[in-house]
Amino acid sequence: VLALTGKIKEVGEKVFASNGKEVTFAAALESCQKVKGTLATPTNEEENAAILAFVKQYNRYAYLGFKESETVGTFKDLNNAPLNYTKWYQYQPNGKGTEKCVEMYTDGTWNDKICNAHRLTICEF
Repeated sequence: VLALTGKIKEVGEKVFASNGKEVTFAAALESCQKVKGTLATPTNEEENAAILAFVKQYNRYAYLGFKESETVGTFKDLNNAPLNYTKWYQYQPNGKGTEKCVEMYTDGTWNDKICNAHRLTICEF
């Protein structure tokens, strides 16, 4: 249990965990799915804060479990559901179809980002 200190956070019904590794969006998603989870997908301020704690701990931007939909500029979760909670950085998203993934900055705000950048992996269960 001591080895997991700081690597797991529980919020409501969700548990978030990070392996501290920075990989592409596809690789991050695959590593989460291998352990029966998915990429961290905040649905409220409390969950966003829990994910932000990992971002600050590792001082690395992290991928979130959102992708741009077929409608340019509209993002959905990985189950294709619309977002009821967002925390976009000012003037974001601005990729206009070229930045289909979402990263969290070290202030907890979000930015649309290309999917092959290397970002911190944070999974939710």
